[in-house]
Amino acid sequence: MILKGNEDLRVVKTIGAIKDSFAALIREKEYERITVKELCERAKINKKTFYHYYETLDALLCEMQTELSAGFLERIQGLCLPEDLAEVNRAFFLYSEEQGAAYEKITCSGTYRAIRDKMISQVNDAGWRGSAPFRRLSGFERKLLMEFINNAVLGAYRQWVESGKALPLEEIVALTNLLVLGGVNGFFKERKA
Repeated sequence: MILKGNEDLRVVKTIGAIKDSFAALIREKEYERITVKELCERAKINKKTFYHYYETLDALLCEMQTELSAGFLERIQGLCLPEDLAEVNRAFFLYSEEQGAAYEKITCSGTYRAIRDKMISQVNDAGWRGSAPFRRLSGFERKLLMEFINNAVLGAYRQWVESGKALPLEEIVALTNLLVLGGVNGFFKERKA
């Protein structure tokens, strides 16, 4: 249940306990191994309370995905692609760093691929929708470009996380932009020719 700000304090605390417990379980184990019973025990609620707010764990995970995507989209609002891609990439790393270990696991672990793909799709759709150069591309070219950007940026993020964040944040952002912008700028330059 996405809170709107006018809920009773008990509801706010219950939803908070559910989401905090869920994030803790995500950090500890793969999604397929998380149960409603375990989540309820950790949140100190009964199963009936959980099912009052969420039909399934998938619904809770979907809500988490929606909130994460919305938070990032808010961060990049007003940026234009491909012109501001360097700033979008920087915002991605900064936003990701602020989200914590559960977000890292969702972003880096293979078991969360479905939710990660939904997040990527929402961000790509919203971020590139207004781009005139992007709209001029064929459907195949759009898919190819998105695949390149997503794999390069997420690959750099995953490598950074797996290395224990061996580089300072600004350095990994600069390296990622060096790689990604070279490809994207070259691609758009060639497509104009």
